[in-house]
Amino acid sequence: MWSPDRRLLMRSLAAFALAGLTAGCFQPLYGDPNVVPTAGLDNKLAAVDVAPIPAPSGTRVARVAVQVRDKLMFDVSRGGPTPTTKQYRLDIQIAASQNQVIVDINSNRPDVQNYGLDATYTLTDLNTKKPVVSSTTFARVSYDIPGQQQRFAGERGLRDAENRAAETIAENIRNRLASYFVAGT
Repeated sequence: MWSPDRRLLMRSLAAFALAGLTAGCFQPLYGDPNVVPTAGLDNKLAAVDVAPIPAPSGTRVARVAVQVRDKLMFDVSRGGPTPTTKQYRLDIQIAASQNQVIVDINSNRPDVQNYGLDATYTLTDLNTKKPVVSSTTFARVSYDIPGQQQRFAGERGLRDAENRAAETIAENIRNRLASYFVAGT
């Protein structure tokens, strides 16, 4: 008869054996292609030219557009030097929205708002001039409005929400591009 300790040991050994069999199924996204042949995503991402994002000058959306582009440019180059010749161009369109989530019933002023950022993007192969990836992404973040007496705090909350949404959009786009370069779809 098997003891509970022995059953646990056998189950653990079986789990480790299965984990060892599937270890070769994973491929790293980043790394040296000389060490891991399927790696080298950094070089592919660095070949992407992030086009300026159109937005009306002097608006909040223009600042967010610059922030999304700067974050993407840093993410695709990993902060290092970029190749002089680019193979792809990334075009992005963004739209912002604000919705009241919680309204104070006494003053009829919003206490909590959602800031939304929607992005539509297209990755175009510059050699064939054909789009290879076209998709959308979004970010929704909430922020508090502390009251009429603290206007600066409300503005700072909105700006922080814009910053978080811009970072989320940039990460979503970068991850989708990484998926395309690794899987080809």
